[in-house]
Amino acid sequence: MLALAGAVPFVACSASPAQHGRIPDDLKPGGALDRFIAERAAADAFSGTVLLTHRGRPVLHRWHGMANKQLSIPNGPDTIFALASVTKLFTSVAIAQLAQRRRLSFQDKVGAHLPSFPAETADRVTIHHLLTHSSGLGDHHQSPGFWEQAATWTTVEQVMSGITGIIREMRPAFVPGSASQYSNSGFHLLGEIVAAASGQSYYDYVRDNIFRPAGMASTGFYTRPQRRDDPRIARPYAKQPSGDRVDIVDRGLFIGTPAGDALSTCADMQRFAAALLGERLLDRSHTRIMLAPKFPLPASFTAFQAYGPIAAFPGGQLTLGHGGGSPGASTTLDTFPDSEWNVVMLSNYEMGTVQPPAAMARRLITSPTKA
Repeated sequence: MLALAGAVPFVACSASPAQHGRIPDDLKPGGALDRFIAERAAADAFSGTVLLTHRGRPVLHRWHGMANKQLSIPNGPDTIFALASVTKLFTSVAIAQLAQRRRLSFQDKVGAHLPSFPAETADRVTIHHLLTHSSGLGDHHQSPGFWEQAATWTTVEQVMSGITGIIREMRPAFVPGSASQYSNSGFHLLGEIVAAASGQSYYDYVRDNIFRPAGMASTGFYTRPQRRDDPRIARPYAKQPSGDRVDIVDRGLFIGTPAGDALSTCADMQRFAAALLGERLLDRSHTRIMLAPKFPLPASFTAFQAYGPIAAFPGGQLTLGHGGGSPGASTTLDTFPDSEWNVVMLSNYEMGTVQPPAAMARRLITSPTKA
């Protein structure tokens, strides 16, 4: 069990049945969560795979909907889904590993690792700012002409260098460290820093130092042709104003980036969570540094930004997690170190698809017992 350094104190409350080690009936097969997900799938509001584990053992594993409607391939236990922004957790671990190996420091400036950035970024933005979404660099996806440029990229190198070039022209929207703004651009730069500090490409580094050690055999940064041709990979379906959903596999980037769209299975993500919390990817000190809350999120008294995940305290119980979403992906990973639960939900439907069942699972795991 992981004890976090720097954890924010909270008011004690009654423990939940799940925290006592009991499996609530509503989390078991046939329980309220299982029925809720099945009802949403029957209404075509959910397509994907769900895996809940307790102390490393599966409690609920379900899959609904189609991975490929054209070929009539259903989603299954081993279907591979785009992770969207859950990918940022891999980038955060990579940075923490390189800090552990003294290849970088969390207080290093961008300019210490990446050349030719303007002074506002090179001399003021630190790795700490990038990890905590406090750099002010925002989201390159919103830059004018981004998607037009991205449509021309057909190699890994073009994707990485093309995005970096766009970010190089950006300026922080506020003094770094003075505010919070979710930043895909910041996490892309973290990936470039991983490459610079390790001497490997970002993709090779993550494969060799995270996916392989954690036993994540199905996880990777699949290219657009691979996503199109591999029957194990769920096609992304975007909902149209008419209510119909269309396959948009050809609309995304050639390959995912340090900010989003690695691809994985529920089982592999469970292995990742177990490896991280089991201190097999980082030593104890750097695991604690990565996962400890850093500062409160805007308009929240119970959620805090860590280095990558969000640390929250629903029901007074520590939860570490990250979600993601795009027109054809909705994902979440929640882990509960105190009660040893993990919740992974991956969908090939639109942003927000997994949030209702994920919120229900979170509530059932953390709800206090009745007096």
